[in-house]
Amino acid sequence: MSLTSGIHCPRTPLRRFLDRELSAGAHLLRKNYRARYHNDQLLLPGSGVGTEAGTVGTAIDYRLRLAFTAVKPVDPVAILGILHLGTDDAGQRMRAVGKELADRLKDTVLALQLDDRDLPMDRDQEEEEDLARLLIAAAWYQVNYRTSIGFAYTPLAITAHEGPGAFTLDRLLQLPHRDMVADVVAQLYKAADGPLKALRARSGPEDCTPGPTFSTRHLTADADLAVDGLLLDFKSTRSTRTLRQAEAWQLAGYLLLDAEDRYRIDTVGLYLTRTGTFASWPVEEYLELLGACRRDLASFRSAFTELIEGCTSDAVPQGAEEEAQVRRLLQRLAPVADPGHCKVCTQRCPDSGNRPREFCSPWCRARVQVLRRRELLPGSPVRLLPAPRKERLDLPDGVEIVSLTARLPR
Repeated sequence: MSLTSGIHCPRTPLRRFLDRELSAGAHLLRKNYRARYHNDQLLLPGSGVGTEAGTVGTAIDYRLRLAFTAVKPVDPVAILGILHLGTDDAGQRMRAVGKELADRLKDTVLALQLDDRDLPMDRDQEEEEDLARLLIAAAWYQVNYRTSIGFAYTPLAITAHEGPGAFTLDRLLQLPHRDMVADVVAQLYKAADGPLKALRARSGPEDCTPGPTFSTRHLTADADLAVDGLLLDFKSTRSTRTLRQAEAWQLAGYLLLDAEDRYRIDTVGLYLTRTGTFASWPVEEYLELLGACRRDLASFRSAFTELIEGCTSDAVPQGAEEEAQVRRLLQRLAPVADPGHCKVCTQRCPDSGNRPREFCSPWCRARVQVLRRRELLPGSPVRLLPAPRKERLDLPDGVEIVSLTARLPR
């Protein structure tokens, strides 16, 4: 169960909850992002990266974390991927090579003193290329923990199965294409001369948490870095001119999952590794731009916790009974607008000399139709079957009959 899977499917309870609670959608946040952040200098990967763009993304994410703190020189997910290998000849060989890789990576990270603030963020070209190869190989082991099916198609697994006896650490480190290595190094050098440099300088390793986790027994999620109240996620996407809703919802999900305020998050942000763009917002501003119905973060977190404890929030409900249970839960958790407050975002409406206003802005007035259609407003009808539709029947003798499908009892 994961936050990411729950966000990407619009039919999951988690996504439906966020779509209603964040009543403005990503529109206002996206507009704010475009007005404040723009960079046309985009680093594009070489042709040799191909389908391994995700692997490169994982590698650069971890390289940037190591620049802030080396408390975890080897990614815990990579270690789990090594330990979860099979017991056949190829699996045993991959596990042995993986342990060698972990030792080499740990020694390299500590020797380079990557989180030392008296040293620059980057190292020389040869050292960075060697480190990139280690991180790319570790990223392949991560795939084994996250999805064993996908792992079978990695160069690591393919090579090991072709000849387990010849599979060594040196052979593994030869597998990353030179374009993959160059891509990781180029993104690191861009970061070393960009806004992350200042963030690193004004923090110490003890202020940083790499890969902050928000795991509960109901849902798992992990961000990239927490730095003294700032929750930061790295994105190696090439789509940098806009902010996707999934990215906005992901940051909100992290914020809500930190129910115990473990990381004391007061700011959320994204760092786009291919443009060097660092976008951040104070939590209050972020929630306001998303039209959060519960500006009180404590009550927002409480409702979110009740949701994930009350259903399988990251999966589409199976069957009419489960769907009905989810809808009742969503209705019960729906924020209710007090008199004089907007029906959409529940915030107080501006004073009016005429009759009381139902909406605080033209945006909310337009948004209400979308929310009603999706049954995301309190009091929306709960339908277990699709709404009736008109059916046009053409009879052989040319007589045309228009019938309306009967509405079944709710």
